[in-house]
Amino acid sequence: MKTTIFHRSIMFAAAAFAMTACNSDGDKFDYDKNLAYMSGTEVDPIRKFVVEDTPASENVSVSLVNPLDHDITVKVAIDPSKVDEYNRANQTSYFPIPAGAARLVNEQAVIPAGKSFSEALQVQMTSTENFEEGRTYLIPVTIVDAGGVAILDAQRTAFLKVARVLHFNALDISNPSMYSNFIFPDDKMVDMSGGFTYELKVWGLNYDQNGNGNPTRLCSFTSKNEANSSMLRFSENGKPARTLQWVCPGGNIVSTSTFDTERWYLLTFTFDGSNLIMYIDGNKDAEGSYSGTDPVQFQRIELGMSWGGGYPSSQRFSGRICEMRVWNRPLSPGEIKLGMCGIDAKSSGLVAYWKMNEGDGHVFHDATGNGYDMDWANTSRDTNENGNLEATPNAKNAISWTSDDNNKCAE
Repeated sequence: MKTTIFHRSIMFAAAAFAMTACNSDGDKFDYDKNLAYMSGTEVDPIRKFVVEDTPASENVSVSLVNPLDHDITVKVAIDPSKVDEYNRANQTSYFPIPAGAARLVNEQAVIPAGKSFSEALQVQMTSTENFEEGRTYLIPVTIVDAGGVAILDAQRTAFLKVARVLHFNALDISNPSMYSNFIFPDDKMVDMSGGFTYELKVWGLNYDQNGNGNPTRLCSFTSKNEANSSMLRFSENGKPARTLQWVCPGGNIVSTSTFDTERWYLLTFTFDGSNLIMYIDGNKDAEGSYSGTDPVQFQRIELGMSWGGGYPSSQRFSGRICEMRVWNRPLSPGEIKLGMCGIDAKSSGLVAYWKMNEGDGHVFHDATGNGYDMDWANTSRDTNENGNLEATPNAKNAISWTSDDNNKCAE
């Protein structure tokens, strides 16, 4: 049944293609014209090519809508210009594979008589040495000749997304003694009223304080005085357990998804001036309308629940974070999905980027070079819940780093 549905879908595509071109007579359409295309592109032109070490190989093939009664030879090539075409059409920002990093072991293959797909065409990744951190690379394998058969242009190219398995350090925020605030100088304040994106990755051992009714506070992206804060917490009273609440400028959004323990999630929060959207692993999860009137500013990061009165311990989040990012524009869904493991530190609109992967010390470095380093010895806490912040230099002593098999990501 699956094969039948597949061939019907290709036949419809073939008919649409044929209607755009006349036959040799110039006034008739050839609805029975056969077509060649890269196998698998009828579902998605992009597929993962997992690379743990080099050299690594992946096979592709060319398919026909209908088998022929004779052998034909097809030829493919790696064409970096196809990545730019894909980016323009899909509002993405993939990068073509660096020169010399991949090659075709065989450029030609035979589609035997009576068969609808070719012998394997092998793509080999030879090196990742020139890869830049945070970039997602595609190997575009495109048909250049199909042995006299017309090529379905919309499915001419298959894109192999190089998925390196990356191991990283992450910040453990399970110790409430490190919960505090870092406030940037006034000249680092950013007006986000026109739009923003806040992101981070999270891995939790516990999202609901063992069911005792207390929420677990993750972090906040906020203005200098906490007005219009984007605060994140799990399992708030009255909300379903293991759901994420975003208390944000002019809105209050709760995730529809619940969170599983001991797995990494990418959390993304966007504002376009009127709409608030929460994404989980690049998928839209919840949204709401903005109802605030005050300017939205960013100048401060809070980790955990830093108020006094026992809150740091009672709302302790047991888990890890990394990849914390601040953008001065809302990201598109396509851009968000590119950032599952990391991003290019020179990305457009990226204000600050803390990878949280130092592995030691108490300074979280801003990878953008924009001057948003955070020295946790220079933090402060509202110890008495009166709005007055007190210096907490000892918070640096509670910082803990993790590096184990849980901290890995396949791009």
